[in-house]
Amino acid sequence: MSGLTHSDLCAIAVKWLKRANSAGGPGCHIAVSECRSGWTGEVPDAIGFRAAGSIDDGSVVVECKTSRSDFLADRKKAHRTDGGCGNWRYFMAPEGIISPDELPDRWGLLTVNSRGHVKAVSGLAVKYRNSWPRDDDIRKWRHEANRDREQFLLTKLLFRVGDPEVLNRNIKIAYAERDQAVRYAKERIKGLQDELRQLRRSQDSHRAMPRQQ
Repeated sequence: MSGLTHSDLCAIAVKWLKRANSAGGPGCHIAVSECRSGWTGEVPDAIGFRAAGSIDDGSVVVECKTSRSDFLADRKKAHRTDGGCGNWRYFMAPEGIISPDELPDRWGLLTVNSRGHVKAVSGLAVKYRNSWPRDDDIRKWRHEANRDREQFLLTKLLFRVGDPEVLNRNIKIAYAERDQAVRYAKERIKGLQDELRQLRRSQDSHRAMPRQQ
């Protein structure tokens, strides 16, 4: 037994979702665990969202399993065969619980050792460390995600953070203050450079004056 609980795996999955491609992760900008995607139905163990302007933008779901019985029971869930969240989907489990040949179509496998280290055994993530995945690989593993459920999840998540418009205004104010500070700094630097040039010209003129005997 690995000693890892379901909560342990969910926390590991969230960290993995945020991991950069170069470090073997999907590079999600947002990742959360056990957040509802509707009043009934799917509650992804971990889900992340990536928006970088590239072909692998979208959502990534990780379902965490601590036992084979849990994994086998998962197949009966309605959203495993029809819809569901996640453009790319993975099972995560301690080593030795799930075999790659048992996975549903286009699902990947992430194993976790006793120290909590994640290894991509199957799925698009296998391609991350060695080289950037080809477009064909990205499309091969892609699912059509249930956007209504993902929108529900993101809306509820944003609501918990606070009033989005207050946050938006504060961000705009912060950007405006930053831009003002940058402009002031540039003007100040230019002023100091002008003063330095004037000082050098004055020193050159002084050195060029003939000395009185």
